[in-house]
Formats: sequence, C-alpha cells, structure tokens
Amino acid sequence: MHHAEYLALSVAPLSISVLSSSSRGNCSALLVGTEQHRQLWLIDAGLSPRRTHALLAQVGLGDLPIAGALLTHLDHDHWNTGWLGAMPEKATVHIHRSHRGRADRAGLTYLRTNLFDDDFELTPGILIRPILNAHDDLGAAAFRIEFAHNGASLGFATDIGSTTRELAQHLSRVDVLAVESNYCPEMQLASSRPKFLKDRIMGGGGHLSNHQSAKLVRQVAPRSHVVLLHLSLDCNTPDKARCSHDWSRDADAPACTIASWDGPTPWINIKPGNRPAREPLAMPRSLWECVNQPGA
Repeated sequence: MHHAEYLALSVAPLSISVLSSSSRGNCSALLVGTEQHRQLWLIDAGLSPRRTHALLAQVGLGDLPIAGALLTHLDHDHWNTGWLGAMPEKATVHIHRSHRGRADRAGLTYLRTNLFDDDFELTPGILIRPILNAHDDLGAAAFRIEFAHNGASLGFATDIGSTTRELAQHLSRVDVLAVESNYCPEMQLASSRPKFLKDRIMGGGGHLSNHQSAKLVRQVAPRSHVVLLHLSLDCNTPDKARCSHDWSRDADAPACTIASWDGPTPWINIKPGNRPAREPLAMPRSLWECVNQPGA
C-alpha cells in the first residue's frame, strides 16, 4: 500500500505525527481536514527544510504544501533559519508576541507572520489557545488546540521549565497530550555537562524531568494518548522516560508513544474521547523506585 493510500485510510480530520524531537531539532506535522481538503501545519520547525520534507514523505505527505508553522519559541532546535527562504509564500508563521524582538532580529517577520498573545484560529474551525510558560528569558508557548467540528483537542507543551497549576488547568482533559520528558535527574547530575548548563536545565526555566512530566500528565489526565517529546540524547533514555510514565496498573491509562530524533512517530488520530472525563491518574511510581527495581 502506498503512503498516500495509507494516509487516506488511517488519518482522522485532526492528526499529529512527531517527525523528530530532541536537541538536534524539533518538528511535528499537524494534519487538519478531510481527504478532499487537507492542510499541513508544522508545530515547530527546528529541522532543515530538506530533512523536514524527507520525513514528511515518510509519513505520506511528500506532496502536500505546508500551510504554515506554529512555533513554541525561537531556540535553534525549534526554528531553523533555513525556513526563511523555504517557507511557502502564502504560509503563515505564528509566534508569541513576547518573541517579537528576537523574531525581528532573525528576519522572521519578513515572512507572513502572526504575533499572538491570545486565542486565535489557525484555520477555520481550529482554535489555538496559547499559554506562555517559563523558559529562559522569553518563555515558550504551550498550546491547547481544539477542533470545533467534533470537539477533539490536542495539548502540546515542550521547553516549559516547570509545571504549574495554570498550565495543567489550561490543558485539562485534552484527548491527546504531547509533552516533553526531557531528562533523568540522576543522569543529568552524573553527566559531564558544565554546572551552568545543569542549573539552566533543572532550575525551573529549562526543561521538565521525567518525573515532572509524569506529574503534569497525571494532573492533565488526557483521555486517550500521551506523546513524550524532546528526550535528551545525553541524559535520558526511552526506557527511563517510559518507566516514569508507567501506568500499566491503571486500566484506564492513556496509550503512550515516545518521539525520537531519528524518525517520525506513527500518525496519532485526535478524536473526542469516548470515555467520560475521569479523575486525574494515580501518581506513578517515583523515578527512584522505578529505575532501581530488581532487574531494571
């Protein structure tokens, strides 16, 4: 079966595939619409245009034009300057207004740019509800993305520094939650990284640890699926991340997909939950208990 045929059969009106996610570059494909009229949006564009198009071809979207990009922030692994000359003329790049100065200096506002600080429509029927979170000096936006047609919802949060009650409430009960699970604290502290970098990452304005990520997921209580983003190549492993997010004893737990730096995830369909809104998930085992259990 060709990619395009697989796409037509399997992808819902709102779907996501994380093309790549790590400090080497972050980019996800958000597919909106029906088989007759689809739009392709990038959430972050931290890969080169060439690599992005190659990965899009792997998930069956090699020929679909890019409608634009929704950016969390402008760090080099979330915005690749190669897009200044490669973004389609009619495409729109959306970035939080707090990044206006940096966007000007980077030449980004020479493109068709929307500077947002409140809710807006990405395209008719797709509502973007942003919230700015602590990350370095300018912050990073997380998004609640809602599909008016059927009520489906996606939460997307990466490089958010720390969990907050406001963020958990903003993303509460989304159908699918894509969230960073960046580092294992033990690996981070034992690494050869300089102290200033460890302090930046772990100091509340950098990234979420596996345990912090699991806590946020428990508070948000997504209905169907969790996608773990931005795993550190040096200070994390998929097994450690999955272990901290281990809800195997909970029959009502969401499915879990771990994004990688070296290839796309399968398409994840974002559909309105067919189960009632439930109480937050039970607290997962601590990272210490998980990684130190016999045989781990």
